[in-house]
Amino acid sequence: MKLTRRDFVKIAGIAGLVGLTGNFTACNNNTAGTGSIAEADKLPPADKATVYFSKNIDAEHLISLYNKINSEISGKVGIKVHTGEPNGPNILPRDMVKAFQAQIPNSAIVETNTLYGGARSTTERHRKTIKANGWTFCPVDILDEDGDVSFQVKKGFHLTEVAMGSHLINYDSLVVLTHFKGHAMGGFGGSLKNIAIGCASGKVGKAQIHGKDWETGNVFLERMVDSGKAICDHFGRKIVFINVLNRLSVDCDCVGAGATAPVMPDLGILASTDILAVDKAAIDMIYNFPDDRKNDLITRIESRSGRRQLSAMEELQMGTSNYEIISID
Repeated sequence: MKLTRRDFVKIAGIAGLVGLTGNFTACNNNTAGTGSIAEADKLPPADKATVYFSKNIDAEHLISLYNKINSEISGKVGIKVHTGEPNGPNILPRDMVKAFQAQIPNSAIVETNTLYGGARSTTERHRKTIKANGWTFCPVDILDEDGDVSFQVKKGFHLTEVAMGSHLINYDSLVVLTHFKGHAMGGFGGSLKNIAIGCASGKVGKAQIHGKDWETGNVFLERMVDSGKAICDHFGRKIVFINVLNRLSVDCDCVGAGATAPVMPDLGILASTDILAVDKAAIDMIYNFPDDRKNDLITRIESRSGRRQLSAMEELQMGTSNYEIISID
């Protein structure tokens, strides 16, 4: 069912979504890193992206949304999920992800170790945290357990290559399943952050993105976009993006048990083959929410210049900010 903005207000309980116009390629497929994308596999330019939506956050609707965007997903499939620090209160519901993963043949959850110290900084510690947080229903591949491999960044802002967890090249397709939320450095953590930081190797790739002095602001955000572009280019058509807008804390799941409790209500699930469109749609839903419960999250986003993620993706032609919402409800 195609929705007008007025229809979407009724379904999602928010003001109308506002999309910018543009004509950009979705995850523009230049040859990247160890994977070579054939010319025939390049995506055509897109005037408008489709973003599928459900207000229902459960396994049934998550699977239905995925089925709308998964026509190119095949082979060995990585499901990129933020598995979180120990006992994080806002991590995606494990039962929902379990049911979702069971519907994707030859799939595994994929993660990487952290750059900062703590419970996920080594593979041994990370596996204990994964078990404690309930990610025990399927294989969890720590991508940088055996080191890293460089992915090229074509025409990026700052980086020419980013070190990814070496196991990433073992996957034919990537499903980016993201808990959308705030983030201490990025302003917000959406599909871009989930792959750009989440697939970069803990000790090398993440250091390349953060810089030697843990830089903040636009330089950090643009490096994050460089990393995300390398991954999108590598997988070509075989990457899809799902943002789950629940437990909308100002804090990332990397904060762990001390993460701030959400103020905003849950909004739903968004899914697309276009990384910019799906992150832009999520931001629009938050900014256009009709009451002050959005203010804390917006303050977090603005204080970190978080929307630079969107404009930078647009400049690198990773997708389009012009989208239409189609509800499956």
